[in-house]
Amino acid sequence: MWHKTFGDRLAAWNQLRNQSLAQPLDQALFIINAWWFDTPWIPYHLHWDERGNWPDPWQLLEDNIYCPLARGLGILYTVAIINHPDIESAVLTEVGGDNLVLINKKKYILNWDRDEIVNINLGLQNPRHSVDLEQIQQQIK
Repeated sequence: MWHKTFGDRLAAWNQLRNQSLAQPLDQALFIINAWWFDTPWIPYHLHWDERGNWPDPWQLLEDNIYCPLARGLGILYTVAIINHPDIESAVLTEVGGDNLVLINKKKYILNWDRDEIVNINLGLQNPRHSVDLEQIQQQIK
């Protein structure tokens, strides 16, 4: 069940980050992915063309509106903040209408399915939009 108040969501997100950092990478990514899939879903909220107006992680939790792009952004924010030692790269990218989070050069793909992180090459080519870990880290400072 999703957390009703901003304070509860903030506390749960803090717990998620602490729990994820203490896990091996594959388990940490599974936990992060599943947590963000529990958010209340709507079809449209954020858009790639309005990237300059995207909420920071705390505003995202306060707004409590999660389209697939917002969920992917939340996943990337979480990955950026925990700074797990086994994460070499992370990118939020739009491919074929999906907003996927690619970890360690596509070894792990999040925001695809709630119950699994994909670790196979799906042949993802020519992303329409993308934002990488370094760009997101600059946005949340």
